[in-house]
Amino acid sequence: MTSLLGWAEMLKNVEPQTSELKDITEEISNDLDKLNKIAGRFSKIGSQPKLDKQDIAGVVQKVADYFEKRIPTLISSDGRVTKKVQLDIISSGDVNANINKDLFEWVIENLMKNAIDAMERKEGKIVFNITGSNGEVHIDVTDDGKGIDSKFKKDVFRPGYSTKQRGWGLGLSLSKRIIEDYHKGKLVLVESMPGKGTKFRIKLHRN
Repeated sequence: MTSLLGWAEMLKNVEPQTSELKDITEEISNDLDKLNKIAGRFSKIGSQPKLDKQDIAGVVQKVADYFEKRIPTLISSDGRVTKKVQLDIISSGDVNANINKDLFEWVIENLMKNAIDAMERKEGKIVFNITGSNGEVHIDVTDDGKGIDSKFKKDVFRPGYSTKQRGWGLGLSLSKRIIEDYHKGKLVLVESMPGKGTKFRIKLHRN
């Protein structure tokens, strides 16, 4: 990892520094930082991570910004370039909660990856709706992907369960553990319909 970070720094000094090279170098550095962060996250599993007051919409937006640059694009017949998957974040004002930012980002990443995969390489939309009331924060994650068959709904949080050809089926089970064991909240499947989409909800305590 240290060696790769060193190469990324060297790229920043290559001349001429075109805007394209700068963008590529920056994203390589971001990806390496992400790998470093992932390694650190595993060390927090099993310990008692520190929780701090955070702006939930800001944390979700940071994850969305990272993913948005990596979502494939479409070119329409009139030459317009658009993203295959649209990410929308809706927040009812300042919504804060005590979270471990690093682990919470991991949960949002897992939910976002699942939603993108549910599009099956087609156009789609993912909406994060963040609300706070009565001492609780709700983060609803809704996609218009392929949905989940009713007979599999009870298994979505089971370790090892996956409908994807790749992966270990740990994303949702790990996310549930992070939210419920470390944040004393809830992660639930609200609804899902084959061919229509899926909605997950994260529930957190504001204090």
